[in-house]
Amino acid sequence: MMTLQEIYELGIKLGMKADPRGLTGVEKAMARTKKEFTELSEKNKEEFDPEVFNNPYADSRILFGDPTTTVKRIMAGIDIGTGEMVLADRLSEKGEKIDLVLSHHPEGGALAGLADVMHIQIDLHEQAGVPVNVAESLLDKRISEVRRRFWPLNHFQAVDAAKLLNIPLMSMHTATDNLVYSFLKKLIDAKNPETVGDVLRLLKEIPEYKEAVRQGVGPMLFTGSEKRRAGKVVPIEITGGTEGSKELYEKMSQAGVGTIVAMHASEEHRTEAEKHHLNLVIAGHISSDSLGMNLLLDEIEKRGVSILPCSGLIRVKR
Repeated sequence: MMTLQEIYELGIKLGMKADPRGLTGVEKAMARTKKEFTELSEKNKEEFDPEVFNNPYADSRILFGDPTTTVKRIMAGIDIGTGEMVLADRLSEKGEKIDLVLSHHPEGGALAGLADVMHIQIDLHEQAGVPVNVAESLLDKRISEVRRRFWPLNHFQAVDAAKLLNIPLMSMHTATDNLVYSFLKKLIDAKNPETVGDVLRLLKEIPEYKEAVRQGVGPMLFTGSEKRRAGKVVPIEITGGTEGSKELYEKMSQAGVGTIVAMHASEEHRTEAEKHHLNLVIAGHISSDSLGMNLLLDEIEKRGVSILPCSGLIRVKR
């Protein structure tokens, strides 16, 4: 068994270890945040979330619950809303006590902070060959767009349900997306797929994606041809909150990127990728999220906590 705090700290630790920026890069980013805090007025400091000094992922948080709570059983899913919280309560009434509901996608304050994690994408694009000043300029605009888009949402609906039912709730978003990125990056680098078709076949060998194929939502090609040479393959749209700036596709093409592996892409992003002759391979959204969650859940399960999957989570143990 583990405490709620121990599960939270484990998720953040694993996420930082798998962060595309490396631990040094994460520490530099956190140091910049601390410096920004010291330069704030006393009034503005009151609005600052002190948790950023311990956790660099604003979309991964304990949303409700006493951190000292003992957790023996987790109900884990991709999206958690009021319905899932009621389901956890019903299961507890039937004798299958749920000590924690773990969501991948953020809720509450974690959802409000989603745009803040998008700065990871600046480093990802720099690693792909895009000048950092170009990546920063284009992503700053996109981050502002995302912040405005998420601002009017009913962020605390699921959190309020958790409070009424007195069931702890936690979100692990970018922390587990980092695990997906690290997993795919290592696999792609090791296998060095020659064609775009090879990239697709490589993904379909991963159990979560293999199950997604059976469900009818497996990896698919949005732009390009399976017969084309893949060139430089980058899993660049796997972590960092949500889709980045579509204008960056031109810059990636100029930097020598041939194939992008992403979780999902809008039609506008697809059109832009096609315009700049990029192969765009969509691994799959829920299956990719499941992969990252599974890598965390395996570590939690090793510590004596049982896992009950729900809400689209394709549970695979490694």
